[in-house]
Amino acid sequence: MSLFSLQGHGALVTGSSRGIGLAIGTGLHEAGAEVVFHGTKNRPKTIPPACPYVNGDLRSVMSPRDIITAARKRMSKFDLLVCNAGSFYDVPFREMNLQRWKHTMDLFLTGNYFLIQEFAKVLREEGGSGSVVLVTDTSGFQADHDCTAYDIAKAGMIGMVKTLSVALGSQKIRVNGLAPGVIDTDFTHARLGNTPERVADYEQKFALERFGAAADCVGAAVFLCSDASSYVTGQIIAVDGGLSASRVGKKTKS
Repeated sequence: MSLFSLQGHGALVTGSSRGIGLAIGTGLHEAGAEVVFHGTKNRPKTIPPACPYVNGDLRSVMSPRDIITAARKRMSKFDLLVCNAGSFYDVPFREMNLQRWKHTMDLFLTGNYFLIQEFAKVLREEGGSGSVVLVTDTSGFQADHDCTAYDIAKAGMIGMVKTLSVALGSQKIRVNGLAPGVIDTDFTHARLGNTPERVADYEQKFALERFGAAADCVGAAVFLCSDASSYVTGQIIAVDGGLSASRVGKKTKS
């Protein structure tokens, strides 16, 4: 359907060197968009060869502006922004320190807030409309063990979706969130501790009885970037296999 086509659009996907970000960036590219990928290390070989790559740490004060400027130079039109960059600095609550807390908030909240601000400036200068997708997490509305700073930051991103959808609505910039559940990536396994007990505990909570794959997030991202969602803003789409639909989860199979 042409409604879901991204031909004529240009996107920056932060944190797209691997995992969910790589899958979303590749999916937007396959849907027709010019896509600029982003990371903090050298360009990975897994990025589509035709797509440019920019480097930058969102925790740095000047990085949001520098990343947006670099991305703008690499595409003919820039009207889509997917904020996916993330990392995990948590330790148990009683062991948390200010440095780890700041790393988390600077990345997920401060960095994304000012990245979106710079994106909105570009669109104002060029007189265009656009779409922002923040990749949040179901941890933003369902707390997890030993993830206090991460969960709080993700809840803050959900709040950011709401307030920036109002702030940018008159500029015809839509702001929505995509909330993955437990997705089978290196990042997720680092968070879970990758123990058989934790994996088994999660598996019995999914209505669809499996971990998600990074590719499962692509359809929702394309939808939120495309004209198919032209009257959707301020919303969160959970891509979690039914994890957040049940309070307890299924009984362990005997």
